[in-house]
Amino acid sequence: MDSDTAMHLLSQTLLTAAKVSAPILLATLAVGVVISIFQVVTQIQEMTLTFIPKLITVVAMVVVTGAWMMAVVVEFTKHLFGLIAGM
Repeated sequence: MDSDTAMHLLSQTLLTAAKVSAPILLATLAVGVVISIFQVVTQIQEMTLTFIPKLITVVAMVVVTGAWMMAVVVEFTKHLFGLIAGM
């Protein structure tokens, strides 16, 4: 394996990781911003008020996008095993 192939594989790995984690991270970010605005407006500083909605959001996003995330990871793994077999 030369350095060009290794760099391409590294970039594909990072791109796949970003693609798979993006829906969960963006949804959690949006919920966190909404809850923070709600806390500022109402002056309620309860720690569970931020934790529980984020946890529910993560679980919901895994249920909604779990099959797609698994398909992306399986496709990348097949590509990776194909590269390994070709060596």
